[in-house]
Amino acid sequence: MTPFSQFAILAPVPLEHLQSGKVIAETEGFVAFGSRKWELFRKVDELRGGAPVPVLIYPSHEDVPAKDSYIVSWFGLYVGSQESSNGTHPLGMKHRSPTTGQYGADNKGHWAVFWHVKDLAELPQGQKMPISALQTVKGGWRKDKPPRGPELVAMPSTIQFQV
Repeated sequence: MTPFSQFAILAPVPLEHLQSGKVIAETEGFVAFGSRKWELFRKVDELRGGAPVPVLIYPSHEDVPAKDSYIVSWFGLYVGSQESSNGTHPLGMKHRSPTTGQYGADNKGHWAVFWHVKDLAELPQGQKMPISALQTVKGGWRKDKPPRGPELVAMPSTIQFQV
């Protein structure tokens, strides 16, 4: 097991992109997911000092608001980001989940930044948890409302990940 930083990135990603993205991460070294939160990823890159950061992912659903009951069921390591080139990844589709190709806006102008994840895997059943069980990096419980896009959270001690 590898010890991680005190913080992690909590992020929603559609299940179909996780499943097809796992193959891309394995074959290309990382998968690139899109976000509009470029400021967050600049901050993460500052804080991490080049080290990988744990990513806790809950499968999201297109056009459906997140709920506190959503379950963190995927894990990976954040290894960097690239700001988009007119909304597309600078390397095209090489590191993108193939399923994103069926959504026109997903690869043409929608995202401000692409965040890179390696070692993407589904968590064992015993390590999955509702997003409401996570704490913010400031220590408070996440009870107000679910996140809209990636955010920083405290890394839960109950998640162990083999790398």
